[in-house]
Amino acid sequence: MTSTQGARPIVVGVDPDPSRRSALAWAADEADRRGLPLRLVHARGMTTSGYWSGEFRTGREQWEFREGWEEAARDAGERVLEDAAAFARRRRPRLEVSRRSADGHPAWVLREQARDAAMAVVGSRHLSRTEELLGSASVSLPLAAHAPCPVAVVPEPEHTARQPAHFVVGVDGSPDSAAAIDFAFEAAALRGAELRALCVWRPPLLGALSREAAEQEGRRVLSESLDGPAAARPEVEVRQEFVRGHPVQVLAEASAHALGLVVGSRGRGGFAGMLLGSVSQGVLRHARCPVLVVPASGGRAA
Repeated sequence: MTSTQGARPIVVGVDPDPSRRSALAWAADEADRRGLPLRLVHARGMTTSGYWSGEFRTGREQWEFREGWEEAARDAGERVLEDAAAFARRRRPRLEVSRRSADGHPAWVLREQARDAAMAVVGSRHLSRTEELLGSASVSLPLAAHAPCPVAVVPEPEHTARQPAHFVVGVDGSPDSAAAIDFAFEAAALRGAELRALCVWRPPLLGALSREAAEQEGRRVLSESLDGPAAARPEVEVRQEFVRGHPVQVLAEASAHALGLVVGSRGRGGFAGMLLGSVSQGVLRHARCPVLVVPASGGRAA
């Protein structure tokens, strides 16, 4: 095992279901590739069923129920983490693995663990919009909105990319897009992959901007956004594309055969109070490959 003392870890949320290991596998591979430690995180949510059943409980009975539940939850969490650590070490024997567990909603537990992390990784089940907004199972949206580091959202089942191996990155000229581009070049270089850079123009319902003018502007944004990172990573082959359509639909379709889709946490169209842009939210729901959401200040994972 290579020593990674002092290095920022890759943090991954561990699903209690042992059949759901795509995010853990992806995080273990990424940590090994970058020479970083892996931190496994399990969140113990609190139950209310014992308090809100029709059965009346005295104060002492409530305390005993809570104590018993918390002890059982800690034991179950430790077993989940032990199994996950064994899986990660079998997959990547050189990997330095640590374990953390905490009470609370998974999104907020992971956000706290991400404060000193190089990257946070979580699985995704492609919840409906209603489930994302109202259901307790949603983790990826609030984590991507609040984490200070890049967040990787890995779908179940495990995604298979096609050759040639490539990443896709969304480009719109914003500061978050610039951070996403830097991250995408780094990710592609680590894997010996190509990079497909997409600038998407959605024709306005009203407005005088012609297709020719829009394409000229898009090509300018692509060139200015990519020239510097491309010069710093000459080993990465880059394809620049200007595409007409809805950004979420275009990026989701482009994700079908990619190793990963990289987007900024917010783009040019975001409102000041919106922590996660509409395009980022959309691709988290619809992309088929791992989605990497990069904040403006967190483009580098190592």
